[in-house]
Amino acid sequence: MARDDWLLGGERRTAAAERIYAAATDLVVRDGLDAFDIDALAARVHCSRATIYRYAGGKAQIRDAVLLRLAARVVDSVRTAVNDLTGTERVVKAITVALEHIRSDPIRPMMMSLTAGRDLTQLPSSPVLGRLAADLTGITDDDPHAAQWIVRVVMSLAIWPVGDDDAERRMVERFVAPAFS
Repeated sequence: MARDDWLLGGERRTAAAERIYAAATDLVVRDGLDAFDIDALAARVHCSRATIYRYAGGKAQIRDAVLLRLAARVVDSVRTAVNDLTGTERVVKAITVALEHIRSDPIRPMMMSLTAGRDLTQLPSSPVLGRLAADLTGITDDDPHAAQWIVRVVMSLAIWPVGDDDAERRMVERFVAPAFS
């Protein structure tokens, strides 16, 4: 009986990484970042921890790959919305469109499950999310804290919404936009 080995044939490294990242994304969406565990991922993908580390890296690398996958759905919409905008208008639009998509996306349950523990510490400091925030808002500040701050603003509003879209936009215009004028 032939065994269907997912690591045989084709581009082995790409296939393995793709399978691992897809399973990691499913686990993070289902259980949250705080519960993400390499052993659970290895069991889900039917491989060893060593295979995970060899093809996908450690927990931080996998977390960033998962965040990038999840963010990609939001990023395309934000890029389209801010394409012709600059300055504070771009920052405000990027934040409000990102919030709309985060709140309507399947990642919302993961966002709502974040705790004040590791998840909230790791997420805003992710270099992947920082680069995306800088790109989408047009931040040209070399200080990585500016992009991390945007990620924290979006995370805060996503987890703890104002409840009124107009009031939320006015808050972003009044308190966030001036930091980038």
